[in-house]
Amino acid sequence: MEYSFDQVAELLDEIAEGFPPVFFQELNGGILLQEEEKQDPLFPKDEIYFMGEYVEDPYLGRFINLYYGSFLASARNEDWSEEEWYKELHVTLAHEFTHHIESLANAHGLEDQDEEELLGYLEALCPEE
Repeated sequence: MEYSFDQVAELLDEIAEGFPPVFFQELNGGILLQEEEKQDPLFPKDEIYFMGEYVEDPYLGRFINLYYGSFLASARNEDWSEEEWYKELHVTLAHEFTHHIESLANAHGLEDQDEEELLGYLEALCPEE
C-alpha cells in the first residue's frame, strides 16, 4: 500500500498529537515532513534509508525532519500495510523525540546506540577477512 505525501502528513499530525506536550518543549522548529528520500551514503544504493533525523541548528533551532521518500521506498520494498505505515511513522517519531529529550538533558545514549547499529550493518556488509 502507498500513501501520498498529503496522507502521510495527515497521519503524522494525528500521531504527533498523541505525544505529551512536554515532548515539544524547545522543539521550536517543529516536525517537518520532507518529500525526498535520504539514503545513508556509507551503504550501497537503496540499502539503508534515513527515515528521520533530529536537528539542532544554531540559526534554525531544534526540529525533527521525517523523510516521506524514505518511508515510501521502504513501503514499496516491503509491501507495507496501513498498520505498518502507522507503526513505522510512530516508531520513527518516537525515536527522534528521544534524541530531542536526550539533547535537552545533555545525554547521548540513543545516539551511541544508533552508531553501534550502523557499525553492525557495515560489518555485516563487509566482514573482516
